[in-house]
Amino acid sequence: MIYLTYAYFFGDLLVEDVKTGTTTIGLKAANAIVLAADQRASMGHIAIDEDAEKIYEITKHVAVTNAGNVGDSLTIIRFLRSQAKLYELAREEKMTAKAMSTFISNILNANRYYPFIVQLVVGGMAEKPELFEITPFGGVVEKNDYAVSGSGTELALSTLDSQYKKGMNENEAALLAVKAITAGKRRDIYSGGKSITVVVIDSRGVRFLPKNEVEKFISMV
Repeated sequence: MIYLTYAYFFGDLLVEDVKTGTTTIGLKAANAIVLAADQRASMGHIAIDEDAEKIYEITKHVAVTNAGNVGDSLTIIRFLRSQAKLYELAREEKMTAKAMSTFISNILNANRYYPFIVQLVVGGMAEKPELFEITPFGGVVEKNDYAVSGSGTELALSTLDSQYKKGMNENEAALLAVKAITAGKRRDIYSGGKSITVVVIDSRGVRFLPKNEVEKFISMV
């Protein structure tokens, strides 16, 4: 979970980063990965934005959810997009979610003295759906079912633990993803927003579900 507080010492001055929070999840369906996130951007006790996007398409077959410091997250996203292009040019093959997770791990682990305050979920489609959870200090955990990040983690996990089933189709997975994010939005003050972002990654690539489709799932919760 990220709403960790990091402290830095500059001479006699102590600087603390403001706590941040969110709820993002990734889960495996039969032939796809579904990512979802709330849309509230917070800074301490203030909701700065209620329509923020927290899922980023990196390549046509890989996307990432972010929790943590916005500036740090966007820096990592820029690294990923540029590295993915270089990777594909050099190797003449697509960068998989596994390869991307290793790259993220190297970045985070190499910057532990002044860390990037981020927690990421990486989803992609190679020969089969791939899902990874990246800890703030570069730990990589491959997930066989679902991954959660952010301050709404416990609430989302309760929903996923009780309702997740292997082999769900795309619609079942998307509905469960919306239920899990909704659980976070209801009780975690750092999660919220106008709606929910839902992304499906399958053999056709990364697709952001239209708002009207997402609203249908929300109405079923």
